[in-house]
Amino acid sequence: MMVQDIPRALIVLAFNAVLCAQGINIPRNLDKLAERATESVDVTLDGSLLQLASGFLSKDNADEVKVKKIVSKLKGVYVRSFEFDKEGQYSISDLEAIRSQLKAPGWSRIVGVKSIKGENSEVYLKRDGNQITGLVVLSAEPKELTVVNIDGPIDPEQLSELSGHMGIPRFGRSKPETGNTARSK
Repeated sequence: MMVQDIPRALIVLAFNAVLCAQGINIPRNLDKLAERATESVDVTLDGSLLQLASGFLSKDNADEVKVKKIVSKLKGVYVRSFEFDKEGQYSISDLEAIRSQLKAPGWSRIVGVKSIKGENSEVYLKRDGNQITGLVVLSAEPKELTVVNIDGPIDPEQLSELSGHMGIPRFGRSKPETGNTARSK
């Protein structure tokens, strides 16, 4: 059988399956936002870099040991975060290239928060059967934009363990503060 004999639809289907198997690609237009940002974070850790970075985590710290175990299964962690000194430095359409990828089979939006103050957040999960194989968080505020993409198998209960590590912003429940937190006037 010759390649030209393979129906075009089959080729398109196979190509889409390959694209879905890869992760979400963060579009280049987001990287251009760094030029306008007062502060930007760019974390790009593929599987081999994750393993290298996890080597710097302590074997004696219980929290870091948990993070190391979680990271060992991941294919990549990608974070883009921008803070601006004034509103209007980015457009919600800057996220459309990511949202269009999240319409692929296996992805589903599990959280959507919209505020009249312009603070919008979305969380998407990629599932393969009962296993979560990817997570994307889009957080857009008037002066701040953050995209987090975790590629690879992860247990939802372990997500909070990654908070604050590998460039992933802190999220989840805040711990109660100890001591006197009252401010003097």
